Amino acid sequence: MRVAIGVLNLHIPGSCSLKAKRKILQSIIQRLRNRFNISVSEIGCQDLWQRSELGIAAICYNGAGADRIMEKIIDFLDQENEIRIIDSQIEKY
Repeated sequence: MRVAIGVLNLHIPGSCSLKAKRKILQSIIQRLRNRFNISVSEIGCQDLWQRSELGIAAICYNGAGADRIMEKIIDFLDQENEIRIIDSQIEKY
């Protein structure tokens, strides 16, 4: 069994307030949870209205599965119009 952990730094250009940021992030987080069956939470930049840091955790049977699911998550987020990925760090255990 492998655990993949990712930290994604995001820019939210369309957000003009913390309330707008929360609305955008809650929608994205819910879609990630439903589509990939992963744990997702905002872990940083809570007070900045155009930035966010998401923590993602996934459990897979093998290392290849962990790589594949993290790649799919990043591809999914790249297709989102409301956010931009600034940086991503992924580790496997």
